[in-house]
Amino acid sequence: MNNTENKILIELYLPLFEKEYDIFIPINKRVGTIKQLIEKSLSESHDIDYIIKDDTNLYSKESGIVYDVQLLVKDTDIKNGSRLVLL
Repeated sequence: MNNTENKILIELYLPLFEKEYDIFIPINKRVGTIKQLIEKSLSESHDIDYIIKDDTNLYSKESGIVYDVQLLVKDTDIKNGSRLVLL
């Protein structure tokens, strides 16, 4: 299995900044780990002033469900093309 088979492409929406990003995320990591990595990347970005908060969550943009931070991405309904919101 090559490296791209372990990742999926998602669309991440940041309502606070009204911006969308297409990012690859690994499917064998926990949702909480992915959230932390995204937030760390955003906080180091020069495009926006993002401040990491403990109470942010990843949501499905379609259904509004909150993803359990303990679940592996592959054990959720997140797949290629999924649209998520970080809020």
